[in-house]
Amino acid sequence: MKFRSSPMAISSLARFLSHSIQTQMPSIPLISSSLPFTTSLSSSPSSSSTASKLYVQLVSHPQNPEKTLFTTLKSRLDSTSVTQVCLLCSQNQQSHLGLRFFIWAALQPGYRHSRFIYSQVCNFFGIHQNPTRVRELVEGYETDGCVVNVKMAKVVLNLCREAGDADLALWVLRRMGQFGCRMDTVAYNVVIGLSREKGNLDAAVELMREMVVMGLYPDMITYVEMINALCHAGRLEDACGLFKDMRDHSCMPNAVAYSALLHWVCKLGSSNRVLELLEEMEKEGGTCSPNVITYTSVIQGFLEKGQHVEALEILDRMETLGCAPNRVTVSVLVKGLCSKGYVDEAYQVVDKIAAGGSVSKTSCYSSLMLGLLSIRRLDAAEKLLRKMVTNEIKPNDCACSRLIRDVCFTGRVFDGFYLVREVTTMGVLPILDSAVYHILSNGLQLKGLLVEATELARLKDEQRIQVEFVVRTPGMDLTLGEKLKY
Repeated sequence: MKFRSSPMAISSLARFLSHSIQTQMPSIPLISSSLPFTTSLSSSPSSSSTASKLYVQLVSHPQNPEKTLFTTLKSRLDSTSVTQVCLLCSQNQQSHLGLRFFIWAALQPGYRHSRFIYSQVCNFFGIHQNPTRVRELVEGYETDGCVVNVKMAKVVLNLCREAGDADLALWVLRRMGQFGCRMDTVAYNVVIGLSREKGNLDAAVELMREMVVMGLYPDMITYVEMINALCHAGRLEDACGLFKDMRDHSCMPNAVAYSALLHWVCKLGSSNRVLELLEEMEKEGGTCSPNVITYTSVIQGFLEKGQHVEALEILDRMETLGCAPNRVTVSVLVKGLCSKGYVDEAYQVVDKIAAGGSVSKTSCYSSLMLGLLSIRRLDAAEKLLRKMVTNEIKPNDCACSRLIRDVCFTGRVFDGFYLVREVTTMGVLPILDSAVYHILSNGLQLKGLLVEATELARLKDEQRIQVEFVVRTPGMDLTLGEKLKY
């Protein structure tokens, strides 16, 4: 959206600038009559007027502008005015003044910068490409003898975060200490987060230790994110040490923290260590009690290592402790067991969970059908569908769509058509990609089954079967004749 300033307001401002500051600042360009303001908020006359007054006051008193800006502000500051002033400064190569104004604006009562405004200001002043502008901003405060507080420091750090510059954020953190600012947990978390995102985990860990020395402690979010980052880098022992530090620093782990560590111990540690950590959670109870997500993560970890016996023992364990499996648990179990060749065990698990009632029979047996199809057991999947129909268990649309697709890709177009007709009769609307639909339609016509081809078109229109366009891949790029096997 483009913002156009009022010609009258611009004309008045231009006359004011030319008469009042021409002798002081002759190099300041006049405001153009068409300003490409980019803001999510509509500009109002009051916002435009406020922005004009603030900008004039800003350029008229470039030294210590904060002292005079407040006297100009007669109403509550809004994001549109802030955006307009910053854009004017960027257009007139006044990045230092613009950033000084931006920091001052964040301190005004009833106003708070949004994440979007931070993003705009970073783009206006090119902080991504020119981080020295932030350094010059901080050094300018020292040159002018300004008092800098923690809130101002946080605004500067948030600019660093928006620019994704970990080195700049660390420099600001250190430099603010020279102003007598005692940085708090929030400020440290910003710098720790940036260091972590840039892969400098040693610097992040060192900052966490520095916080402890200062009597500050990271919050739960920072601990969990650092544990994940360390584990992702293969530093499981360091992550476990950080987990222990949480207790020592009175930040008691909850189920989220335990589950994060447990997930990685499953991947990188021993089975015994997994069970020890899980038992510790169960003993702690309360907010540390493992939930269905925790148990499912452990089951998945064991299955990925080929330890299906241990995975099934975890299923028994969670049910014994009153934690019922959900649809994700079923999907993880079926996929893991089938992929390792334990198809009989997959059938048994599905029968058991379906009988328990925590997951519907539709979800259970549809997951099993998808598991069978994933290992190319098309015959078993078709047999399962017939059993479901006999027992009046309706499959879900995802399983039906996958089954129809696989049947069609073997060239069995009549069987594919029969499946479409059968499942729509049951009230299931399969989603057919364009390749499958054309294989069905053209295949039926080539076989001379015009009645069935007409019925397929009718079903698509009347039942509103979705046909999605797909880009053909090399694996699908077979001729119609190769697919239509009699």
